[in-house]
Amino acid sequence: MGIVAGLDSSPDFTRIVVCDSDTGSVLRQGYAPHPVEGGGRPSDVDPQAWLLSLGEAAGGGLLEGVQAIGVSAQQNALVPLDSQGATVRPALVGGDKRAQVAAADLIDALGGRQAWAEAVGCVPQPAQPVTKMRWLAKTEPDNARRTTVLLQAHDWLVWQLLGRPVRRTTDRGGASGTGYWSAATGAYRPDLAELALGHQATLPEVLGPSDAAGTTPEGLLISAGTGETMAAALGLGIGLGDAVVSLGASGSVMAVHPGALVDSSGMITSLADATGMHLPVVTTLNAVRTLRGTSELLGVPDLESLSDLAMKSTPGSHGLVLLPYLEGERTPNLPHTAGTLAGLRRESMKPEHLARAAFEGMLCGLADALDVLRGRGVEVRRIFLLGRTAELSAVQAAAPALLGVQVVVPQPADYAAIGAARQAAWSLGVSQGTLDPRTPPVWQGAVAQVLEPGDELAVGQAVRQQYVSVREQTHPGAFRS
Repeated sequence: MGIVAGLDSSPDFTRIVVCDSDTGSVLRQGYAPHPVEGGGRPSDVDPQAWLLSLGEAAGGGLLEGVQAIGVSAQQNALVPLDSQGATVRPALVGGDKRAQVAAADLIDALGGRQAWAEAVGCVPQPAQPVTKMRWLAKTEPDNARRTTVLLQAHDWLVWQLLGRPVRRTTDRGGASGTGYWSAATGAYRPDLAELALGHQATLPEVLGPSDAAGTTPEGLLISAGTGETMAAALGLGIGLGDAVVSLGASGSVMAVHPGALVDSSGMITSLADATGMHLPVVTTLNAVRTLRGTSELLGVPDLESLSDLAMKSTPGSHGLVLLPYLEGERTPNLPHTAGTLAGLRRESMKPEHLARAAFEGMLCGLADALDVLRGRGVEVRRIFLLGRTAELSAVQAAAPALLGVQVVVPQPADYAAIGAARQAAWSLGVSQGTLDPRTPPVWQGAVAQVLEPGDELAVGQAVRQQYVSVREQTHPGAFRS
């Protein structure tokens, strides 16, 4: 079929991969940081910065011969446009804390967490577009009144690539994270957008997974695009029976499921994926930050050293159990709690045992999140473990036994950009009549290390039970409330 490109506009940079549309082999790639002034990651960004880095990343003839482009972009960025298509203010990006009051305000306005979970499959969080719209209405009412069109980052980029047509589009993956589209019904809740913004606004048309958003003036096909999470899942090639555990400062567990999950507790965020399936997600607030905190407490210079120290201990950490709720916790819902260190005895009071307890506590917290999905009938036979800390020996030694299934650690790669390229190949194939609109093209899988629980499974179950016992004693019924 030829060659296609995947463009991933992350919070910090644009990365482009050019792939063989039949096999997925990466032929060329480009990269450029967003030209953002000042240090750190800003909360407000002029979307033109995304276009500038896109142009730089695509320089040197990178896209020569490309027939189709897919766009992946950071999720939750809200781009408010006026009636002329101009941005009303810089895009609201990230999950900064200024929207926390707005999130609580929205939850109360609809009648509580359960009402939101049943309406759209998720409870408003500070990062979500629906919450940012409420913040805009309360804090910048003039800008809110001027807002007539609501887009996310990938919607805006696709619209720009197509020459700013009258029609504006999104995909079901991106729409499912807005807080005003339901993965269960596949439809918008415009009343919730109005509840947040204070008036009605135009929402982009939701395309199907293999639909094309349009063709550029130069004849390039542009696929529907999607959010980074959904694009990465498509790039990894995960399917039914697969889950992805992401190790960032906070942690997340998502799995492929045939249907949307409505969770009245709000622990599950019911997202749609980029293939027509669903991606229920459960988030923990404490993952790698648990390791960093322990590293600082022990005076260890980095996480590699903490891992080496932990490997001097044994499974179960000589009875030490760390409940890693250092920032409060979302899973279970204990927003105002603190961490707990249990099982202190003279023989367990050694640095290596605390180091091991930090790794086990982090992984057991993620196993709790995994069990929330399993408890709702989500099948998990294999786990993809993502994040730089997934390569640490202490993580790899403990994860298969604690999580209870085969663990796959993919080699670092631009999976969101690859997923965007795979979507482009799919859309191109459908337009040419060579691919089924219900099935994405089969590409070679990620190069990965495969870890089996093996003989350690029983030991892992014992360590996990030790953790659960401490959790239940300290926070009885936390997962039943």
